[in-house]
Amino acid sequence: MPDTAPSATAPLIVIDLQTGMFDGRFDPPIHDADTIAGRARKLIDWARRIGRKVAFIRHDGPAGDPLAPGASGWPVWPQLGQAAGEPTFGKSVGNAFSNTALGEWVAGQGANDVVLIGAQTDFCVAATVKGAFAEGLGVTVVSDAHSTLDSDKEKAPDIIARYNAAFAEQGVRMTTTAALVED
Repeated sequence: MPDTAPSATAPLIVIDLQTGMFDGRFDPPIHDADTIAGRARKLIDWARRIGRKVAFIRHDGPAGDPLAPGASGWPVWPQLGQAAGEPTFGKSVGNAFSNTALGEWVAGQGANDVVLIGAQTDFCVAATVKGAFAEGLGVTVVSDAHSTLDSDKEKAPDIIARYNAAFAEQGVRMTTTAALVED
């Protein structure tokens, strides 16, 4: 059986779980938004309880975009309960590691791998998986704690399932919220 557990130093990286992904003011909420938010809270609580670091990634969209800096959709979703000492790293492209401060922060934790959750599966989560590998990091994706929107051609659950399979093929360790939180 493959090892699906991240190392003890792997920080939890919460990708783009911003107000605009949940509030429905400009776009529909991500698929299964309430469940994703609940799982994210459980994982954040788990990480804190066992002394694992947590960082938040915030997409900085262009002017006029719901995720533009200062727009109502831009802040990290308040219901996630981000703690004062937990950093937020901004980015303007899909890969969270495009912000070099994130890689420096991960290295500063003594970590050689990361745990990823968030949105959107087929954009920023997938790009951050590739970015983490490019940084030489191992990657664990929590398969039931990332989401996206329907595309013109495919429903969100199918996109998520397809990406989970692709992540596993790329060498990502796959796990579930329950498998981590119950440890």
